[in-house]
Formats: sequence, structure tokens, C-alpha cells
Amino acid sequence: MTRLTPAALPSLPETVGTPDYPRDPASCGIVHFGVGAFHRSHEAMFLDRLFRHDHAAADAWGICGVGLLPGDAAMRDALGEQGHLYTLVTRAPDGTTEARVIGSIMDYLFAPDDYDAVLERLASPATRIVSLTVTEAGYPVDDATGEFRPQDRAIAADLASPGAPTGVFGLIAEGLRRRRDRGVPAFTVMSCDNIPGNGRVARTALTSYARLVDADLADWIEAEVTFPNSMVDRITPATSDAGRAEVSSILRLDDAWPVLSESFEQWVLEDSFVLGRPALETVGVQIVPEVEPYELMKLRLLNASHQAMSYLGLLAGHTMVHEVCRDERFRAFLLGYMHAEAIPTLAPVPGIDLAAYCDQLLERFSSEAIADTLARQVVDGSARLPKFLLPVLRDQLAAGGPIERMCTVIAAWSIYLERDEGVVDARHDVVVEAARQEPTAPGSLLLVADVFGDLGSVPRFREGYLAARETLLTAGPLAAIDAVAAAV
Repeated sequence: MTRLTPAALPSLPETVGTPDYPRDPASCGIVHFGVGAFHRSHEAMFLDRLFRHDHAAADAWGICGVGLLPGDAAMRDALGEQGHLYTLVTRAPDGTTEARVIGSIMDYLFAPDDYDAVLERLASPATRIVSLTVTEAGYPVDDATGEFRPQDRAIAADLASPGAPTGVFGLIAEGLRRRRDRGVPAFTVMSCDNIPGNGRVARTALTSYARLVDADLADWIEAEVTFPNSMVDRITPATSDAGRAEVSSILRLDDAWPVLSESFEQWVLEDSFVLGRPALETVGVQIVPEVEPYELMKLRLLNASHQAMSYLGLLAGHTMVHEVCRDERFRAFLLGYMHAEAIPTLAPVPGIDLAAYCDQLLERFSSEAIADTLARQVVDGSARLPKFLLPVLRDQLAAGGPIERMCTVIAAWSIYLERDEGVVDARHDVVVEAARQEPTAPGSLLLVADVFGDLGSVPRFREGYLAARETLLTAGPLAAIDAVAAAV
């Protein structure tokens, strides 16, 4: 079958939208680190939508993607052979699908091929925004204290050789140093990762690294670079072979790396851009002066609920998100977490009915059309739980509020780690070893300070965790859920 390429676009079915705007790699105004499925279903999609309405914007704001990890070589090859085009198929809860070919990624650099090419792209006056989806674990900032962690593996390597960096923050700092030395204005760093205060965290990571390398550069970055906070939302599973086959049947062409996502989309973005920005508000992005209420709503309701369902769901023998969310006991457990434990920690969110938002979340989670896996949700749990669930726990402990469901979730995580059947985590050895000590030293996992900070010494949490763990081990996950419902 013919491969998706720019030359093949005229042969696509009329029902498939295609880019009709100029695509010049030399004019990219955005450099993006971490070209995964989510970026391609979200930021790249919004820009593609903008370019279709405003061709002039395509001449200024195209994306140059950057891959840093060895596995990103596959993305380089797949996108390179397709002229950096790919297909996005969105699925509504009722199963309705819509397909479009996205063209907003106009170039792609695999950094290990030529790190200096990445640095020169960052230093180019054409680059005005550097955006990031490097996962929750990609920021060298302590979740509990908010302090920079210079011992982070990528940071430590770049500190040893700051003139030849290979990590994301080392590369950005060196790119900014070149701009400063050449008299080129600083760009904006825009995080699109699921982290509370993601712009603030990116600022801490970058300026703290730079201060260890060049204090004057750090001062310049603090004065000149802006770091807008954002909230992003679109459930986007990893691409499967079945997804590729589905896209091929729609296109009547082969696409090596399509993206399939839900139809829902949301992007709330702080308006803080030092060298301008695309007119994203014209294509559905909410540009606001303060992102935090929206951000906390999403992190504590959607992302934390994914953690809440996934460990318990896996222990119950489920593999898919929709399977869990169609079980009435799990639905009641999730709604109980949302309404009793999470919502009381949230401030009012402008324009949002939180009860309706929770109902919408369950509708989205229950959609079989998305085919999202629990395994995807539990990657890097030691980074996700401190960002999504533990802030709710801290607030409820301070207020004397309910914590039973959160204790049950964290206890389920400990059993998942102890069994170590497919655990994927940047702190794998540390957290798995701590969990394996639980039978002889109860509460060992809670003493992993990089995850829990001082929470492990809080008696109420510790007691709730140990009780929940005992119920899970002796009676199983469904009985543990029922026990919580009876207790509250």
C-alpha cells in the first residue's frame, strides 16, 4: 500500500482533512521537545487548526520537533519518510470518528544525530517558543519541596559537560546562552506537561541548572524568559498496530505513526509570551490570566482518578480503563473520591460546574472507543502520584477531611510494586525494594522521601494505609472498595 506523503494528499478521501497551508521547515517558530502521541493530538493539532484558518500563521509558527531518547529515532524515521505528516483520528463516546492529516510539524531533529543542530535551532531568531511534553518525571524538581534536584541523571551529566549538553534543560540553557551572546532576544518556555504550576516548575528547573553553570546567564534567563502555566487535557493512548490498521483503512494509505485520541479537547493557557504567540484563542484555546484553578481541577479530578482506578483495576484483573469505569462499584469509588476527597480541596473554577465535570469524566473514561489501557496510566507512578493524588491528601490531612479512598489507592500501588509485574518507573529499584520490605517492615514504602516527603510520618495516613493494605491482601480489591464505602 502507498505511504502517506505530501504527494499522496490529493488521493485521500474527501472525508479526511488535509493541510492546505505552506510548510517551510526554515520558518518554524516553535521548537518542541517530546513529540509523543499527546503532543501530536494536542498542541500540534491546535496549530494545524490555526494554520488552516490563517495561512500566514503557518509561516511564523510551524513546529520543529526534537527527540532526545534512543527510542525517538523511530519517530525521526517515520515522520521523515512522510514529510513529517501524520494522521489524527478522534473518537467520540458514541463511536463517531473524524480523521485529519496534521501538517504543523514541519521539521524534526533527533538530537543524538547532531546536538549542535538542536542548539542552533534554539539559538535561531526564528525560534520564539520552546514547548515541552517531557512527562512528569522529566523535571528535576522535588515534588514535596519544589526544590531543584541537581542529582537528576540528565542534569548531572550536563553539569559535567555544560558546553556539550544532551538533556532538555541543558540544551535549552545553552541555546539561550548563544542567543544572549549573539544579541538575540530570549524565547518563551512553555510546558505542556501534567504538573501543578508547570511553568513555575520549568522556571525552577532551567534557572537552577543555569545558575550552577553560569550565574550571569541564570540572571538573564530570570529577567528575560517567560514561563506560562498551562492546563492540557485530551486522553491519547499509545498508537497500536490495530490503530495503524484502522487508519490505513480510512486513508487507503499507510501511516507509520498515526495518533488516535478522544474527541474531547481542552487547553487553558496563561498569556505570558515574551516574543509573541500564535492566535490560539481563535481555535478553541482558553487564554486566561490565571491557570491554577483549571489546572488543579484537572490534576486532582482527571489525573488523580486515573491513578485511583488503575492500581485497583489491575489488582482486580482488568486491563482497560473503560472496563473499570463500567463497573458500578468502581464508578461509586471514583465518584466518592472526586466529591468527598478532591472537590473540597479545590477553589471555584470560572465557568465550570464541578459536579457536571465529574460526570463528564466518567463518560469519557467509560468510552470503549478510546481503548485506553491501565498499563499506560501507571507508568512512572512515583512521579505521578506526588503530583496528582498526594496534594489532595496533604490538604485533607490539614483540614481533617476524609482520606480513606486515597489510602486504599496508595496501598494498591504498594502491592502492585511488590509484585513487580511490568512496573515501569524511573525510580523502579527504589520503590520496588521499599514495597518488598512491607511484609516485615510495614510502612516501608511511605519512607521513600522522594515520593512522600514527610507524609510517611503522619500517623493518620500511615494507619489508614496499613489498614487498607491489609484489607487488599486478605480480601481483595473489590472487598476493599466495599469496605471504604461502608466506612464512609
